[in-house]
Amino acid sequence: MVTNKKDSLFQWINGLVLLGFSLTMIAPVLHLAAVSLSSPVYAQAKLVYLLPKGLNLDVYRTILGMSQIWRSMAVTILITLAGTFTYIFLTSTIAYGLSRSQSPFRGLILKAILVTFVFNIPLIPNYLWIRTLGMENTLWALIIPSALGAFGVIIMKTFFQGLSSEVFDSAKIDGCSEFGIYLRIAMPLSTAVIATLSLFHAVGVWNSYFYAIIFIRDPSLFPLQVLLRRLVVEDNGSISTIIGDAATQSTPEMMKAGIILFATLPIILVYPFLQKYFVKGAMLGSLKE
Repeated sequence: MVTNKKDSLFQWINGLVLLGFSLTMIAPVLHLAAVSLSSPVYAQAKLVYLLPKGLNLDVYRTILGMSQIWRSMAVTILITLAGTFTYIFLTSTIAYGLSRSQSPFRGLILKAILVTFVFNIPLIPNYLWIRTLGMENTLWALIIPSALGAFGVIIMKTFFQGLSSEVFDSAKIDGCSEFGIYLRIAMPLSTAVIATLSLFHAVGVWNSYFYAIIFIRDPSLFPLQVLLRRLVVEDNGSISTIIGDAATQSTPEMMKAGIILFATLPIILVYPFLQKYFVKGAMLGSLKE
């Protein structure tokens, strides 16, 4: 009975602590939403906290009418989808090959991949490599360099090695090729880890802006985060220039809050659809037979 009370007390304390951490993460989002939806009088006087005061939708009317934001959104969605698909394909094929004991040079290849996990390519050689391949000022410069990562290869290799070898042997007896086993057996069984790695990579690509600043010169190819940086971080009059007279019923602070939410909301909406797979994938390797 005493043990049950202690367990119950621990669960309550643990729940309260986690709730506190959750509120610290949700509060900034609520504050941004409140500022963007409030009347300019209250927002300019900094009287808005977690709830809007004087409902005002002019900020989002302005944002939805900005063609440059929609173009940057399209670029970001394109590089996120294409980059994630390429990442999963390359990572899973290499990991599957390394998980098979009969693969030649698997030990040497794995060591080479681990070297890239410890040492990153310096910026200048990376830039020269991108320019030599003719990918500078193209969206390929934002897709190809991050299309393969040692972390994902190690995770998927560990997962493939944990699959039952009897299933693979049965498929071979039935005449299935190695690629057929990978495509028809290994990949369908890897839904959880694929969803987890896809989410990690998609979030990273969506939030990335550094390589776009280095490699992209054409403003029409700027992803959303680069445009967001220009409007919010640099604060050099870009908001007034792009928005023009449409923002007469809002302040720069309100526009910044609305643009940040607009750029963050799409990737947040992905989480509920991948949550069940994400939990399974995050627990990969925590249970042993």
